[in-house]
Amino acid sequence: MRGLVIKSTGSSYIVRMDDGTSAECRIKGNFRIRGIRSTNPVAVGDFVQVEEGWIMEVEDRRNYIIRRSTNLSKESHILAANIDQVALIVTVNHPVTSTTFIDRFLATCEAYRVRAILIFNKIDLLTEEELAQLAELRALYESIGYQTMEISAIRCQPSDVIPFLQGKTTLLSGNSGVGKSTLLNALFGQEMTRTGKISDAHDKGMHTTTFSEMYFLEDGAIIDTPGIKGFGTIDFQKEEVSHYFREIFEAGHDCRFGNCTHTNEPGCAVQDKIITGDIAISRYESYLSMLGDCTESKYR
Repeated sequence: MRGLVIKSTGSSYIVRMDDGTSAECRIKGNFRIRGIRSTNPVAVGDFVQVEEGWIMEVEDRRNYIIRRSTNLSKESHILAANIDQVALIVTVNHPVTSTTFIDRFLATCEAYRVRAILIFNKIDLLTEEELAQLAELRALYESIGYQTMEISAIRCQPSDVIPFLQGKTTLLSGNSGVGKSTLLNALFGQEMTRTGKISDAHDKGMHTTTFSEMYFLEDGAIIDTPGIKGFGTIDFQKEEVSHYFREIFEAGHDCRFGNCTHTNEPGCAVQDKIITGDIAISRYESYLSMLGDCTESKYR
């Protein structure tokens, strides 16, 4: 029987069958010997074939979002599969979401052809200086072509966000502590997931979502995932990284050399635009860090 994976606990999966019923299923051991170097060969959003409580096959994915795993025995971790868009929740403070994290996530969305929206949360906690920083970040990413919005999840009304989610399967992601669970609870008008406090010592978020799970709207679905600290990229070729930074890729057409890496070659149009401020130094630094991923095996 065919079904949709709607929850992953790590050891088992909840699958919603085509007939509307749900069942707890496990995977056969042979998934582990098929050359699948992933911490989760089955992900929320996958369509699967089930027999007597066992997942026998995973159907071909339309797309997915993947990152380098923190588990050194594996190569990758799939956050979600078969999605229409990502809503990346970020915060200027409480905790700080780094531009490197944002850019790595956006580049991965570009690589796998998934639309991304940046949602800046906790605006009610920001100082005037931090609000000015927020405005600069929104202007930067909107100039590149990304849709952004700002909210206070604790005061959020469903009507503030629902229009972005209607008719789509959306992956909700971000660092721990940015307010994903609070936003999800606001959207559904009830406590769908636990919320946690920010560590006073380090102003860092603490995990409250333990497992990935899909929640259904009247028209659409949201996949909630545990908060993540870093975003290590995987399977990128060095010559392809610039393709996933829209403004760097566009500027690269004017470089003297077709294989320009935009690091130290003469006649580099990207370097020229960095000098003039047309390409943000934060974006370029993120690009360089991803080039490093292509030659180093460490997790970032």
